[in-house]
Amino acid sequence: MAISLKKGQKVDLTKTNPGLKNILIGLGWDTNKYDSGKDFDLDASVFLLGEGGKVNSDDDFVFYGNLKHVSGSVEHLGDNLTGAGEGDDEEIKIDLSKVPENVAKIDFTVTIYEAEERKQNFGQVENAFIRVVNEATGEELIRYDLGEDFSIETAVVIGELYRNKGEWKFNAIGSGFSGGLASLGKNYGVNV
Repeated sequence: MAISLKKGQKVDLTKTNPGLKNILIGLGWDTNKYDSGKDFDLDASVFLLGEGGKVNSDDDFVFYGNLKHVSGSVEHLGDNLTGAGEGDDEEIKIDLSKVPENVAKIDFTVTIYEAEERKQNFGQVENAFIRVVNEATGEELIRYDLGEDFSIETAVVIGELYRNKGEWKFNAIGSGFSGGLASLGKNYGVNV
């Protein structure tokens, strides 16, 4: 049974699941009745970060324009342009055994594509979640439902995996950002 997290909660991932190597990160969302009438294109992105909270190089940014990390440790399974349907809207595979040693954290974010042009923000998004699944068994290990805490934000850092004494843990962040993907990228040290 999955552990359901609240904002700010941290939980062991590999310590409580010995031998866990391959995980699937599922991200999902719906648009609410206040949407602008234009399609919502939300995009999941991954930032592999060093100890200082910044990428070591631009290659440590995995998104719809760079689907696989050079190490093979992180693979984005593709861009969903509408978010229609039930379940995960975008998925990311992670091989924990291949994550480079200089990566201390892996942050998962969702941004709204062309948010300003389309006059869209996370106040118009509901039922957003992130879940961590054991890829070998299909078992959902962790789930974090974001709630409706956002208004004008166009980007959200949903959660992160981080190293702690040789083990991986998960942190439910749920922090909003304005300025979309470009602003988020700059925050993490990506040259955009």
